[in-house]
Amino acid sequence: MSLLVVGLSHRSAPVSVLERASLSADAQLKLLQDTVAAEPAAEAAVLATCNRIELYADVDKFHAGVAELSTLLAQHSGVGLDELTPYLYVHYEDRAVHHLFSVACGLDSMVVGEGQVLGQIKDSLARAQELHTAGRLLNDLFQQGLRVGKRAHSETGIDRAGQSLVTFGLEQLAAGGDVRAWARGKTALVIGAGSMSSLAAATLARAGVAEIVVANRTFDRAERLARTLTEDEGTDVPARAVPMESVPAELTRADIAVSCTGATGLVLTAEAVAAAVEGRTGAPAVLDEQGPSAVRALPPTSLGTDDGCPLDLPAAQQPGFSVLGEAAVAGMDAATLEQHAAWVDNAGVDRRTAVRRTPEADAELITALAATAATVGRIPERRMPEPVAGLVRPEPVLFLLDLAMPRDVDAAAHRLAGVRLVDIESLAEASADAPMASDVDQVRRIVGDEVAAFGAAQRAAHITPTVVALRMMAADVVANEIARLEGRLPGLDDKHRAEITQTVKRVVDKLLHAPTVRVKQLAAEPGGAGYADALRTLFDLDPETVASVSRADDSTEKNRGPA
Repeated sequence: MSLLVVGLSHRSAPVSVLERASLSADAQLKLLQDTVAAEPAAEAAVLATCNRIELYADVDKFHAGVAELSTLLAQHSGVGLDELTPYLYVHYEDRAVHHLFSVACGLDSMVVGEGQVLGQIKDSLARAQELHTAGRLLNDLFQQGLRVGKRAHSETGIDRAGQSLVTFGLEQLAAGGDVRAWARGKTALVIGAGSMSSLAAATLARAGVAEIVVANRTFDRAERLARTLTEDEGTDVPARAVPMESVPAELTRADIAVSCTGATGLVLTAEAVAAAVEGRTGAPAVLDEQGPSAVRALPPTSLGTDDGCPLDLPAAQQPGFSVLGEAAVAGMDAATLEQHAAWVDNAGVDRRTAVRRTPEADAELITALAATAATVGRIPERRMPEPVAGLVRPEPVLFLLDLAMPRDVDAAAHRLAGVRLVDIESLAEASADAPMASDVDQVRRIVGDEVAAFGAAQRAAHITPTVVALRMMAADVVANEIARLEGRLPGLDDKHRAEITQTVKRVVDKLLHAPTVRVKQLAAEPGGAGYADALRTLFDLDPETVASVSRADDSTEKNRGPA
């Protein structure tokens, strides 16, 4: 059996795909059960974070394992296999070990060095242990990964290379300024009471906000988090819990809102955010392509023919969308941009009169544009358009940090006046060019050393059932010979029988000691797997005995409780 990981992350897939592929808690449990029920896999674990979904398995066939795991990920995520496949990555054996250890150290995180992922790895292992889908290999792998991550953080300055996603997000909200100075005196609304929301609430409390309000679908959990914050000796920030129905009213009072829930739909729509800002300022919060204004939609241009149109349906449904505007071409690669330009020319769009239309014509054209885009199919990922040169936005009165995947806050809130929204996508862009500390190289060396050590330990463990079977066979030989001796010497007393038995056992142990120690050492080296086969052949060991020892060990590992 061999370790295989199939997954996708912020490094391989756009945020829109990650959102759609995200797995609920129930979906993760079903995925684990279906994976171990599949023929190629004997063990399975799912690592699902805000920016990655990975399926780990112990498989007996590489190609069959990749096909099965990819198919299962597609089935349980709801994203078609053909669409998901281009974004998947595959790691096998030592490369899979190296990947998990790198993840545990924060080297593969959106913000290098963040430590939140260690808790998520621990949760993944506990989930697999509870379902008995983690055997010896995955138990060893994830527990070693946790130790490697802790070692990296304790022995190096990797924490200086990046902060937790929460801290980094707050720094982005503060526009690079001092977070404590920025947060002081503000009211914070935290939506959700899970591990990430709790971390955000604690971080805001330490930053010196004036008040924290916690909203959660389960009110008891919100109360528990609020009570924890209030009783924390390190802060004197008051905290209170509210039901989710109170979020719109609390949003009007809040200066900062952090959301990280497991909801499958939007928690804060653009309309709700706009209403909260208008409730505070008395002015509409919409920002169109020309600058702050009252709520009004810019009409789209004439469509002409739909042949070659590369536009997408979601963009066509947004207020202020224009087929000639930035929102239409944002995120297009060069080929698609060229296709768009050719379509505009061939469609006969009049650039001078494109926006001079009546409201009645606008409605008809928007409907036509939606119908046109619906026939095109999938298009490249869209990014938020760059700000128009010279556009001056008003100072934000509401700061939103969305750490959920799929997103909790409507991306359209990016375009609202008086709002600063930082979400997973904008965090990815902001961290792409972040400088890496010199300690990263040291962490990479630690990962390399630990991968080699893990491989040696696994290879040595691979031969253990064979060594155990050899010693079991030797014990049977000793027992049979002692029984034969008693038949020939019926008058042998207990004292002499015990002495003879002990002598024979010592002889056998001494004969087996050097070969078994040496074969374990040789098996730990690269390419040492063949020594187990040699040992079985030389001593004519029963393959079923060796297999039964392996099954007993695996059963013990799968029945082990959460670490």
